[in-house]
Amino acid sequence: MQRYFLEDKESANGYMTITGDDAKHIAKVMRQSVGDQLIAVVSGKVHLAEVTDIDLDIQVKLIRELEDRSELPKKVTIACGLPKGDKLELITQKATELGMSALLPYSAERSIVKWDGAKSAKKIERLKKIAKEAAEQSHRSRIPDIHTVHSFKELAIEAENYDAVIVAYEEEAKKSGGKRFAEILESLYDKDSILLVFGPEGGISEVEAAVLKKAGAQFTALGPRILRTETAPLYALSAISYEFE
Repeated sequence: MQRYFLEDKESANGYMTITGDDAKHIAKVMRQSVGDQLIAVVSGKVHLAEVTDIDLDIQVKLIRELEDRSELPKKVTIACGLPKGDKLELITQKATELGMSALLPYSAERSIVKWDGAKSAKKIERLKKIAKEAAEQSHRSRIPDIHTVHSFKELAIEAENYDAVIVAYEEEAKKSGGKRFAEILESLYDKDSILLVFGPEGGISEVEAAVLKKAGAQFTALGPRILRTETAPLYALSAISYEFE
């Protein structure tokens, strides 16, 4: 059954209006009519809903709240150094399907691409749309937050707000005798929020690693093979899902 995220708050009588692209999708793509049912997500709560009116907009009535266990038990934010091409779009889509709570893109020392103000705003809106569609497709109850692009300094400050910070950086993990990723995950059962930091194609620089290390981040290598910048976050989320779900 198709799922839609409704931004409006529930009305007193349980009726809600769906507008914009979602309304067009219901009427033109799904070809639903009065009496058909769909899933409506309102403020993180999942409801069975029935279409009551189809005109320019779609009106639905919330029938009952449904039990939902689609969210990861840990709030995982993925911090990605800006990669080339459309890799961040792929990461956003797949990481949403795997349970990511938020995406935090940042301008790393080795990031080749740079996002200026206008370009950044347009790309962030694109990522938000991808996250919404992926959340609907994977039957989640929340759409991941897509943060604006941070500088590395801003990322380091933001890291202080998390219960645990884990950096995918093989060289530092080797130098400090770092734990395997599986061992780190075993230590996170009492942690609620986790920040996973990944570099761009060139990886995290030694200066960036030193700053994160001073801030108390844990360093790890993700297995014996070198993963691409778009593969590493998906590997990590899959491992977290296996450990906690």
